[in-house]
Amino acid sequence: MADRILIVEDEEKLAELLRAYLAQDGFEVTVLHRGDEVEPWVSTHEVDLVLLDLMLPGKNGLEVCKALRTSSGDLAIIMVTARVDEIDRLLGLELGADDYICKPFSPREVVGRVKAVLRRTKRGEHAAEGGVKLDEAGYRAAIGGKDLNLTAVEFQLLKVLVDHPGRIYTRDQLMDLMYRDERVVADRTVDSHIKKIRKKISTVLPDRDAVHSVYGVGYKYEW
Repeated sequence: MADRILIVEDEEKLAELLRAYLAQDGFEVTVLHRGDEVEPWVSTHEVDLVLLDLMLPGKNGLEVCKALRTSSGDLAIIMVTARVDEIDRLLGLELGADDYICKPFSPREVVGRVKAVLRRTKRGEHAAEGGVKLDEAGYRAAIGGKDLNLTAVEFQLLKVLVDHPGRIYTRDQLMDLMYRDERVVADRTVDSHIKKIRKKISTVLPDRDAVHSVYGVGYKYEW
């Protein structure tokens, strides 16, 4: 089955050009031109990756990205922007974008980046096979058959990271995913849990650092 791509781009000629290139490469492509059309569409359609422009009518790309991360956490998102300053890049990263493409660009570059992100996210579906194995029913995590003896909160935190290897999560995002009852928790609580998870992993594999800090942003899992 072909991977399904949603292009959200208000420049119609550019959107059509991208659609043609992606379709030629075998992708199933849909195009929307407004940011406020995205969430209703995604809620009723299957999609693997969203190619999301930053500046959109109705709702800007950062708002759309944040909403999609809340409702569809496993959806791959590539932000497209002509604004290349670091603040916009950081905002996009904090909201969960998987990659960035800056205008102007080659359509072939876009196709290549789409393929790369999809390869990475598809590996994530089976990431536990080569590293941490998760038993969701029992809230257990193991490496090489050895139980890590995680608490329920530690398990939930590690699961978020393991499910999306390579994706960087901010502390706020991790707290939102860990504590869905919207309790108020200090952001350093995440740091404390990460430290405990790392210590438990090191008891099984002393030389393995699977949970990585990303300075000034948050954490990611890479095996």
